[in-house]
Amino acid sequence: MKLWGGRFEEGPSEVFERFSGSLHFDRRLIDADIRGSQAFARALEGVKILTAAERAELVSAFDAIRDQARGSEFFNGATDEDVHTLVIRKLKERVGSLADKIHTGRSRNEQVSLDIRLWLRDEIDRAAELLINLMLALIVCADRYPNAVVPGYTHMRRAQAVLWPHYLLAYFEMFARDFERIQETRARVNVMPLGSGALAGSGFPFDREAMARDLGFASVTNNSMDVSADRDFALDFLYAASTTMVHLSRLAEDWILYSSEEFGWLELGDGVTSGSSLMPQKKNPDSLELIRGKCGRVFGSLSSLFVTMKGLPTTYNRDMQEDKEPLFEAADQLSGSLEMACAVVESVRLYPERPAAAAEMSWVVATDLAEALARNGTPFHQAHQIVGRLVLESVSHGRTPADWTPDALVKFAPEFTPEMAKLLQPSEGMKTREIRGGTGPNAVVAALGEAETRLERFRQMAKK
Repeated sequence: MKLWGGRFEEGPSEVFERFSGSLHFDRRLIDADIRGSQAFARALEGVKILTAAERAELVSAFDAIRDQARGSEFFNGATDEDVHTLVIRKLKERVGSLADKIHTGRSRNEQVSLDIRLWLRDEIDRAAELLINLMLALIVCADRYPNAVVPGYTHMRRAQAVLWPHYLLAYFEMFARDFERIQETRARVNVMPLGSGALAGSGFPFDREAMARDLGFASVTNNSMDVSADRDFALDFLYAASTTMVHLSRLAEDWILYSSEEFGWLELGDGVTSGSSLMPQKKNPDSLELIRGKCGRVFGSLSSLFVTMKGLPTTYNRDMQEDKEPLFEAADQLSGSLEMACAVVESVRLYPERPAAAAEMSWVVATDLAEALARNGTPFHQAHQIVGRLVLESVSHGRTPADWTPDALVKFAPEFTPEMAKLLQPSEGMKTREIRGGTGPNAVVAALGEAETRLERFRQMAKK
């Protein structure tokens, strides 16, 4: 059956039906479509289109269709144009001509917008929960190795020493922003479009606020033409998903490197790695490589919808049917990657002595020495030059920071004092960085406590 057709002398061609059909992908909106139609049936009762008995019959029929749709054979052989048409056909099979009333005063344009918003709202809630789980896993991993010292890198060169919890909290901050960003997206999604009609508003006096409350929306849309053309909320989600995937990919890249034989800092659990079909010794970080690889699919979804929307005249155009597959793809990959990342973090084992040795044998203490000179009265530019010469001397003769005694340090440059030699140990220099946001031990303890407090606040936000 079609939701249109009276104006046409002939039906659509087979090639057009095959080309334009969307049931094979929009079928996942069926629960949202049923929820929206049930709310609309109650609204139709409110404007006297349906009697109480008719409304009850329709709502009950929709419940039965929902139950039936959970079966594996529900969609078998369905040739309907889209999920909305399928639901109406199934409804008509159950209630006969009464089904013809359900579309009174409703356009498929607003119905599609409603269905996507209902579906996307649930997906956002799922992603938010997964982000909370991942942030918790990072905190637990930080608590497991509270005093571990690791080199921090710039340009993939050892730069300054940091505490392992400080490093993990950097990713906590990224994912915290992702959580806040996706919650902001949810607020834009959580606006009810029913009552907008095709573009000019409905000709029936629906109580739109009541419909919004019925479906759990925070507010209603303000302009019927805007609603018909609006997919900003979908773009917001795709951007939020893409940014989260950037952060997941960076974590994956770090840990692919840090778990390699060349670094050897950490080991990934057997449950998140795989072997080689040829080389018996291999333990490959496939889970992280897949997270890194799936970014392209999410970024592509954002680009796809941007390009689809960029040249469309107001209001609805059939091009907008192409919004769903990118949304579905991005939501699936985002949730899957977040779940996988959490499992990886929970599985990881750090070998603290290895990154500590890497820090001690390198010159990550150079900045600590230069700043000590500056605190002692040497202009920083001169202090930078002095320590730079010390590093050059050491590198040229194969000396590490530990090879320098207090006397040798003072002999190299009289600006040094014997007490500064303790800064040749990376863990000592950290103690000068107790500024908020720094890697000083006390600052990191405070930051971990603050992160736990924020995480609890996020949990409360996600429950609303």
